[in-house]
Amino acid sequence: MKRLSYISVILVSVFLIVFLSACGKAADTTENEGEESSGATVLKVAFNQPENHPQFKAMEEFGEKLKERTDGKYEVEISPNELLGAQRETIELVQSGTIAMSIVGGSLMENFNEDFVVFNLPYVFDSKEHQKSVINNEDIVGDLYHSVEDQGMIVLGAFHGGVRNVYNSQSPIETPEDLAGMKIRVMESDTNVQMMEKMGGVGTPMGQGEVYTAIQSGVLDGAENNELVYNDLKHVEVAPYYSYTQHVMLPDYLLINADLFKGMSEEHQAIFREELANAIDLEYDLFEEDVDQAKKAAEEVGAQFNEVDVKVFQDAVRPLIEEKLTSEKAKEIYEKMQKLE
Repeated sequence: MKRLSYISVILVSVFLIVFLSACGKAADTTENEGEESSGATVLKVAFNQPENHPQFKAMEEFGEKLKERTDGKYEVEISPNELLGAQRETIELVQSGTIAMSIVGGSLMENFNEDFVVFNLPYVFDSKEHQKSVINNEDIVGDLYHSVEDQGMIVLGAFHGGVRNVYNSQSPIETPEDLAGMKIRVMESDTNVQMMEKMGGVGTPMGQGEVYTAIQSGVLDGAENNELVYNDLKHVEVAPYYSYTQHVMLPDYLLINADLFKGMSEEHQAIFREELANAIDLEYDLFEEDVDQAKKAAEEVGAQFNEVDVKVFQDAVRPLIEEKLTSEKAKEIYEKMQKLE
């Protein structure tokens, strides 16, 4: 009897272990299936500026609208302040599919198709309105923006990147002679380096996150960018002289992984493009407002803004336009954009 009781206890224990294990697996399966069925596709976006930047605000609005109109199928998660790396690095992350999207400065795209140079040349846009009429005009940019598809990405649209001006730690700039010998940070492209050389300075390519320390330590004498970057990244603290050379008006491109976008349904692609167009409109409006605020804030901590005779700089860089417009495609785009002035 004792032996039978002992065996009974063992059998009951084994039964309970098997039963509970089966229940646990069933629970795990149900939980996982619930996550898959209710989960959204999260689109990670790399961004090199802070959260108060108009492009960040516009992309937040874009994300909310995209989620709403796709019934939660897609969510947008923006990582500001170069958290995912410098812009050049994030392009590679988009190409590999590690992240979905990145916002990058126009000059960087020359490294993938030289024809992008047409929008990065000095003084090619007369105004923000002229720029906007060009850089999101499908008839002008459609082929160009899809030309990098075989490299794993597509340019879906372009934001206003501000009007770039020179600032430095030493003195106001009024002529190209004033820039002589100054090491000025530029974006990582040959065109920008040559542009700064023709403007009188020494173009020094560098990631945005290193600029403050480089100016502070004397590795750089200054940089060139819009008022938002100048104020938001505290460059005003190390380079108080901001001169309105107005030398370039670069677009900032929204890149997306090509396979990801092509894998969306036609309906979702259409929604994506519509809401991005709305976000771009919003960004243009916000940018103008934020520039005024940034300028006032910079002046309060010591910035000195000065106007410049732009014509002398235009004359100095004019040969660069002729040198860089080498392909028939680039010349065609340039001619089309000039007709929209």
